[in-house]
Amino acid sequence: MWHLLTLDDITPAELDRLYAQALTLKRARATGVAATSALAGKTVALLFEKPSLRTRVSFEVAARELGGASLYLSPQEVGLGAREAIGDVARVLSTYVHAVVVRTFHHARVEELARHASIPVINGLTDAHHPCQGLTDVFTVGEHFGATGGRTLAYLGDGNNVAHSLLQAAVGAGLHIRIATPAGYEPDPAVVAAARCAARDTGASVSLLRNPIEAAAGADVLYTDVWTSMGQEDEAAQRRATFAPYQVNAALLAHAASHAIVLHPLPAHRGEEITDDVLDGPQSLVFVQAENRLHVQKAILRTLLAADARVSLSA
Repeated sequence: MWHLLTLDDITPAELDRLYAQALTLKRARATGVAATSALAGKTVALLFEKPSLRTRVSFEVAARELGGASLYLSPQEVGLGAREAIGDVARVLSTYVHAVVVRTFHHARVEELARHASIPVINGLTDAHHPCQGLTDVFTVGEHFGATGGRTLAYLGDGNNVAHSLLQAAVGAGLHIRIATPAGYEPDPAVVAAARCAARDTGASVSLLRNPIEAAAGADVLYTDVWTSMGQEDEAAQRRATFAPYQVNAALLAHAASHAIVLHPLPAHRGEEITDDVLDGPQSLVFVQAENRLHVQKAILRTLLAADARVSLSA
């Protein structure tokens, strides 16, 4: 059985097939042909311990437009690991539904679910990884520029779960990725090392920097995320002061290539990590990026569950 927990073991060829499918699905929806029967008779459970707008709505709409159904399970209803053992939840859900999307805090929880499940488990977000977002980010870059190979993406801010999945997706697509963070906020060294290893086969490169201007210089993409994630609220004041030089604003954008685009996974803390004039400006593709969550996740579900596809991204 194949699960989507991280992006570190998906090949560039598999990524290309997924992106091609997402683009086909997006174009079909734009012409009014949104619904298909690819997931007919299939139900996707959404097991969420964190609040969500984009992940929940996009997966629910994706399942419906592919001819399937979705079922939302709140923290109170399941009590994952508290009211009921994680392994027991996985075994039970495997008899009821055909896939489960998990949005939780500790990455070990989604890994344990996957170990015990006999259905695909999709990581909708953990504190360590956000693979659906990373796939969407690179898809958005490729859709805009026509190709990703050789382009440079600069990520500015916290080396968090979004940064980890972006690293993995970027090197798989041949993107040069620069990550600029304050000292002590770098991405996980193990994730960086694996990304650098993968980059040798795709022509990509990984750079860890301190200076946000150096990271932004000539970049094709500027990317940022919130400075304070869920569960870090008590660090908010300290983080605002530490990350202030990394704000994506007009002055920083001026150092990027003239054709550069701006991305943010949302929700945004306007006036903190990004200014209104940039987020709402002509170089921002943030809301296109948000829309693309739907199309990429449709491709993920279709790849894992469609009757005419194998349970693998290589189908």
